[in-house]
Amino acid sequence: MSESAFLQDLALITAVAGFAAVLFTRLKWPKVIGYILAGVLISRHTWGVGVLADESSVQTIAQLGVVFLMLTLGLEFSASGMKTLKNVTFPTAIFDTAVMTWIGYTIGRSMFGWQTVPSLFLGAAICDSSTTLLAKIIGEMKWSSRPFVKYVIGTSICEDMICVGLIALVAGVANGGGMDFAAVGKSLGALAVFLLAATVFGLILVPRALSEVSRRGDDEMLLLTLLGCCFIVTLIAYRLKFSMALGAFLAGVFGASCGERAKLHRLAEPLRTMFAAVFFVSIGLLVDIRVCFENAFPILLLSAVVVCAKAANCFAGALACGERLKTAVQMGFGLAQIGEFAYLVALLYLSMSRDTSSPMYQIVVGVSLLTTVMNPLMLKLSDRAGDWAERKCPERISRLLDAYRAALVKFRTYSSSESEARRTVRAGVVELGVIATLEFAIAFAMSILNGRDWSGMSVFFDGHKRFVFCLATNVFSVAMFVPAVAVSRRIGAAIGDTLAGGGGTRWHQAAGGMVRLVVLVAVAVLFVLELLMINVNLAPSEPWARWFVAASFVAVAVFGWRFIAKAGNRAMNLLSEALDADRRAAAGDETRSLTIPPDSFRRVVIGESSPAIGETVVSLNIRAKTGASVVSLERDGETMGNPGPETRFR
Repeated sequence: MSESAFLQDLALITAVAGFAAVLFTRLKWPKVIGYILAGVLISRHTWGVGVLADESSVQTIAQLGVVFLMLTLGLEFSASGMKTLKNVTFPTAIFDTAVMTWIGYTIGRSMFGWQTVPSLFLGAAICDSSTTLLAKIIGEMKWSSRPFVKYVIGTSICEDMICVGLIALVAGVANGGGMDFAAVGKSLGALAVFLLAATVFGLILVPRALSEVSRRGDDEMLLLTLLGCCFIVTLIAYRLKFSMALGAFLAGVFGASCGERAKLHRLAEPLRTMFAAVFFVSIGLLVDIRVCFENAFPILLLSAVVVCAKAANCFAGALACGERLKTAVQMGFGLAQIGEFAYLVALLYLSMSRDTSSPMYQIVVGVSLLTTVMNPLMLKLSDRAGDWAERKCPERISRLLDAYRAALVKFRTYSSSESEARRTVRAGVVELGVIATLEFAIAFAMSILNGRDWSGMSVFFDGHKRFVFCLATNVFSVAMFVPAVAVSRRIGAAIGDTLAGGGGTRWHQAAGGMVRLVVLVAVAVLFVLELLMINVNLAPSEPWARWFVAASFVAVAVFGWRFIAKAGNRAMNLLSEALDADRRAAAGDETRSLTIPPDSFRRVVIGESSPAIGETVVSLNIRAKTGASVVSLERDGETMGNPGPETRFR
């Protein structure tokens, strides 16, 4: 990639993207469609000759668009916010990906006459909705604050993570290994370790670093710190063969946990705007119009299946999870498309099968392009479609849905209402699992570093690197032993109080002390077993080196115990503060006073012939339609403050 070719291609793409942005803004169409069509127009497939000097360099630049787009999307989310969505996003994502994979496989086998492997790849290609596309379109439409948007984005991110395991499954089939569930389990396990380790270390380090830099009042330094954190997490995800988009999104979530979320989003916005445009232009460059016309029927058929099936799946999943009818409709409309993941799956099939005659890639690209063009229109129609569905829904079905939603909320509330002892034990077990996973993650990272050649930096270090990395892993494990002991004591106390009845007699105290001792010993034994498992794979092979590691470990543990214990406790406290940052921010917002001008209120009298009579606050959907909120009702001379959503008007 020469400098002149790079500058020429970048100049041409940005100029074409700018022209498309101006044109589609005047036409009041989403600019993302203009970017894709611009890419089609300058594609070598369209003219038979390459307009660009080096398309591979453009694809490399386009990946930056994905990174910046997902970074800003992560800045709009929060760790606590994602936790509140799990009852809807995860079940919907699992249901949608499973059904769409089966549909794609069935169409490939029954209608296209393909073999098992390409049919499985087709199913994997059409199962995932594009988070990048949704983020761009919703941002252009200024719909980020709409209630259903968080569910749409959350579901698409969950689908991205599920598809990591799906790729491992279909890749195992393509390699002749059949349904290699061991490979799938290994891939999902590695993903879980990466997510947990990245989340813990990210929430401890990134918000603290950003807050320290922000205090200096230098926006340039703050942006560079954010980008540095983003690319480090993205690089780790890429090296571990996970999605770069997932790594950038996690970096944004970490940044959102500090108090400068709005400023960070503002600083990163120009980078997202430029590189996201290049990304969508690069999608258009992949489209071969001639091949798409030759496969017009499969593309149209598969596009119709994707739109209808994904809309139905996500609608049914959201409704089953207790969402309102309108929200379920909007989720179905928003997720009825496929995007960049489809290209990755199709390219993986071509690289593994070397079947250049297969039309799969261009079929998948055509379907993605068609559903991408339709998606902005469907999102715009989703509001009206949701209102229409609630209006036309029979009263009996509406009552059944309300009763089902109320029962589901009651069940979830009942399931979460457990005793204090059970909550303490459950939280403690989760914390111990986090600590154990972090130790394995550090050991894995040190194993990767041990496999690198360090002779260019220092021949002596390269010759003794195994000793250094093994010692570092053991020191980290000792630091984690301190919070593990504290957690085991809490668990033992909770179990002891429950079994002994919490009495003050000597028997109760002895029984409680025995339970605490048993729990502490069990945790210590498990901790030592994990440490042995780690050292078996990481310890030096020479006997003298092993003894030296053991002696160094004992010396560090004895003489540096106070420092190590302080560091371990400090790390766990920082993690707790980061996880609790959103709740504290929300609590701080709730305590602020707000003075509303008197002219902000309006009294509306409902006449005898008003169509609102008999309707509820929910069924009329007043806030979504008018932007106003019902703050009180005056009825029979009495004022009802803050009426509930099911209050009927008279």
